[in-house]
Amino acid sequence: MSAGAARVAEAAASIGALRARFRDGKAELLAGFAAARATAPAAGRLVRALARHVDGTLAELWRGAGLPAGAALVAVGGYGRGELFPHSDVDVLLLLPDNASPPDEATAAAVSAFVTACWDIGLEIGSSVRTVDECVAEAARDVTVQTALLESRLVAGARRLFTRFTKVHQAAIDPKAFLRAKTLEMQQRHVKYEGTPYSLEPNCKESPGGLRDLQVVVWVARAAGLGRTWAELAAKGLITPFEASQLMKHEGTLKLIRARLHTVARRREDRLVFDLQTATAESFGYKATKEQRSSEVLMRHYYWAAKAVTQLNQILMLNIEERINGSADAPMRPITARFFDRAGMLEVAHDDLYTENPHAILETFLVFAQTPGLQGLSARTLRALYNARNVMDAKFRRDPINRELFLDILRQPRGITHAMRLMNQTSVLGRYLWAFRRIVGRMQHDLFHVYTVDQHILMVVRNARRFFIPEHAHEYPFCSQLAAQWDKPWLLYVAALFHDIAKGRGGDHSDLGSIEARRFCRAHGLGREDAQLVEFLVQHHLTMSRIAQKEDLSDSDVIAGFARLVGTPRRLTALYLLTVADIRGTSPKVWNAWKGKLLEDLYRYTLRALGGAQPNLDAEIEARKQEARQNLALHSALPGTEEPLWQTLEVSYFARHDAADIAWHARSLWRYVKSPLPIVNARPSSVGDGLQVLVYAPDRPDLFARICGYFDNAGFSILDAKVHTTKAGYALDTFQVVATQAWSDAGSDHELKYRDLVSLVETQLGLALASEGPLPEPRSGRVSRRVRSFPVTPRVSLAPDERAQRWLLTVSASDRSGLLYAIARVLGRNHINLQLAKITTLGERVEDTFLVDGPELQKSKAQLRIESELLDAVAASGG
Repeated sequence: MSAGAARVAEAAASIGALRARFRDGKAELLAGFAAARATAPAAGRLVRALARHVDGTLAELWRGAGLPAGAALVAVGGYGRGELFPHSDVDVLLLLPDNASPPDEATAAAVSAFVTACWDIGLEIGSSVRTVDECVAEAARDVTVQTALLESRLVAGARRLFTRFTKVHQAAIDPKAFLRAKTLEMQQRHVKYEGTPYSLEPNCKESPGGLRDLQVVVWVARAAGLGRTWAELAAKGLITPFEASQLMKHEGTLKLIRARLHTVARRREDRLVFDLQTATAESFGYKATKEQRSSEVLMRHYYWAAKAVTQLNQILMLNIEERINGSADAPMRPITARFFDRAGMLEVAHDDLYTENPHAILETFLVFAQTPGLQGLSARTLRALYNARNVMDAKFRRDPINRELFLDILRQPRGITHAMRLMNQTSVLGRYLWAFRRIVGRMQHDLFHVYTVDQHILMVVRNARRFFIPEHAHEYPFCSQLAAQWDKPWLLYVAALFHDIAKGRGGDHSDLGSIEARRFCRAHGLGREDAQLVEFLVQHHLTMSRIAQKEDLSDSDVIAGFARLVGTPRRLTALYLLTVADIRGTSPKVWNAWKGKLLEDLYRYTLRALGGAQPNLDAEIEARKQEARQNLALHSALPGTEEPLWQTLEVSYFARHDAADIAWHARSLWRYVKSPLPIVNARPSSVGDGLQVLVYAPDRPDLFARICGYFDNAGFSILDAKVHTTKAGYALDTFQVVATQAWSDAGSDHELKYRDLVSLVETQLGLALASEGPLPEPRSGRVSRRVRSFPVTPRVSLAPDERAQRWLLTVSASDRSGLLYAIARVLGRNHINLQLAKITTLGERVEDTFLVDGPELQKSKAQLRIESELLDAVAASGG
């Protein structure tokens, strides 16, 4: 073997040995951490030990790298802090002497060999090669580079060069510009992560209240020379010793969660995704109970830590801003004897205000709501509130003055939403309403809500508030019209605060919540009528939505029963407003114009019944026919155009369709009443986004299944189906459909997009219905990640209606493509006639209701078989 070959072999052996030591050393550290109790000190020891382990490995590689004697290896970023999480990147700067720019061939080769060797031994490094001057120039162009270099630490090489680098870099930083850049960057990051620490799948590093929010504070303080640690910031008077201890406590919690998450995922994963929440929780030793999942326990701990970090971040950032910009000396405008306006921020008169006068705590938010121009609470006010939390005890909650102040906040003409959110952010709301404290940070694993319970409640309060603000009338026109006639908006806000306040207690949250609402009303001196209204709204906040989306609104008994429940137009209006606010506050995906129409129809029908008007079906149908004839005339239809079709229709058809649809059907079908071929007509929906599709064809058992199969394959979701069979044996079905994601991405102009789809649907659906072949097997639809993490137990219920003439079929399951088609195949195979279908999608869960009849349903054994087949079809979907 030649001398050169021998050196290559020796180097390879050396790299192999170093790789084994590095791998075994890291594995030992991780195994020890996994086996130890899940505590913050254990996580702190791990991240420091991992950094030291990498230090030793890099230093050994550096010694044999052959780099210039004056060069230095510098740790930057998180690694520069002396902390490494199990699967974090290792960021390093290869700092070269000034005379090595540009590097000569030998230096370039040595750098390349060093980086290659790092990867060879299993170190995933991010590296940059610069001189001191190049570092300063690059930092001036990019604040991210400037931040990474701020946290630098010498690993190996020339200390003199590193010392000069730190001095030059620090001198080049403009604290004001850096603060502004990092503040804007933080705001942008918060928007990216939904602006809340309460995301159901938060990023424990980047989300609001995550580790990054703590790091930003240290960066801006360090750039301004105010300190590098919480202890140093406390010594400079930027935080109190108590706040410093709280910061260390919550930082430890977040580090522990992130370290455990990396360990469980076995990769760099900073998101607490549903797939990993349970495994991470179990690594903490949390166990599931009947009341809550183990993941809920973990997430509650995370949310409480993130909320505290959000509060402390705000206090510190404002304090640092005052120090850097000199705004602490800004003039103060007195608002009351206790509060001042300092540059748009509400400031307490002195630090001990709340401990000396606890009433001032709630007065803070009343003044905030009453004073135009205030942007938020000052650092001094936030700190005073944070340190006065223990003042808000049972005596504080029972104080009549405090109770009146709380109601005064809700009665304000403006600023209520902001005040309530500030009260929650500062923990005042949960300490005043003790029942609310129990749902702060509580997750809702129902695939319907995308917010924690407290955030959902505040969203509903916001929605209800907007009904009464003229600037938002375009968002909810009918709600705004009703709200304009409502005398006590604050009663709706109280109902909104309590409607979900009993979530997670194990019982019916509507019943338990109404008890809490009753206690609140009694304690706060509400009149009997007002208290009964609030209690009614909380107890029945789900009822109107359920009836509108699941029952036949053309059935006079349904309307009469609901009218008896609400009792008065006042209660009906309040329940309608709360229902709309509630649905709009669950998820951006849940509300649509069709649900809005169903609720509005139920409201109008019930209001008429409450007015004493007895249902007169014959008169109602005649009025609809007359309005339909006028509509036809407006479209230049000849008199009598409607008669060929209408003569074949039952009374139930006219009861289920409004005049506009009746006229559209007559206009579309008058020439095709006896057509042997299917007729398909489509138009952009008159109710929001989507299409209305009319299908007229000779009836057959598999017709509904074929229609569902086409819509599923073509990328449409059915929101509603009205199915009617004429006296001549034709099916006259009307569908409300919306495009799924593939079509939704096709263009930004929704109206133009759906007009283009009309001819496509008419042609393709017509061809699909003309087919005589057997129905294809349902596809195995893709199940979403949320459904896999929180599956819904499939349920099928088949029960006779009140007259025992028809049957109500309800199906509850996890959503997936092809689900409705699978159900329709079972119905068709068993010759079950479908009269009405209401398709309700709640996030990733479906609650579908069908009104059906058929001879098979009269036989007990056949009924059991059909239910079993339906369960099999739904279960095959992954539900």
